Amino acid sequence: MGFEHHRVVITAAGRDFGRTLALRFAARGAEVHLSARTPEAAARVREEILAQGHDADRVHAYACDLADPVSVREFAAGVGARTDRVDVLLNNGSRYHHGADLLSASDEDVVATLASGATGTVLVTKAFLPLLLNSDKPDIVTMVSICGESGHHRSDAHDSFYAAKSAQAGFTEILSRRLREQGVRVISLYPPDFDNHDPLSPHWEGAPRTAKDPLTAQSLVDCVFFAVGQPRDCFIKSFHFEQV
Repeated sequence: MGFEHHRVVITAAGRDFGRTLALRFAARGAEVHLSARTPEAAARVREEILAQGHDADRVHAYACDLADPVSVREFAAGVGARTDRVDVLLNNGSRYHHGADLLSASDEDVVATLASGATGTVLVTKAFLPLLLNSDKPDIVTMVSICGESGHHRSDAHDSFYAAKSAQAGFTEILSRRLREQGVRVISLYPPDFDNHDPLSPHWEGAPRTAKDPLTAQSLVDCVFFAVGQPRDCFIKSFHFEQV
């Protein structure tokens, strides 16, 4: 399926999986609005997409600090100045913090982890909801994590990351129920740690995979494309994955 008629917003697209999402949606023809914590990081990904031959009028870069309400509002206003609607919002941003010992993180690290993953997801969704409601095909896609599943304990992530992801899971659950009558689909992904190969590398296409291999970014992107590409009567609420 092509996405030539989709206007897509992606948070934390300056590197890793956010960058992958931006590159892949652009390759499918979407108009991409990508954000990163710094304008330099966002601009680098935009230039990377333009180097693939994409129209400059369909690739836009913004700075957005998910922990800063003013920055989130300015991001949404910047997008709103260029378009009257958003068809897909991809909540990808969330600070990761490693460490199985609660005492290993500073108070500042705890606040930053919760602010980016939990507060940031709520603020971004709230800021972009008016533009989403202007679309006839609105989808909100959130990259949660297996750490957001009740009872999961196999990650070495810090407790604050578990808390942030659990908050995201609760938010998307209630959002899915409350926005359905307005035609907004809320889709959540709960992956374990996965292999994020560069989507332009030879590993991206055609590499053989087995049940013993880690989940790949390609599989996650394919899940997003599949869910967003379904007819509007098909509400896929979540994707859950086995951990190797």
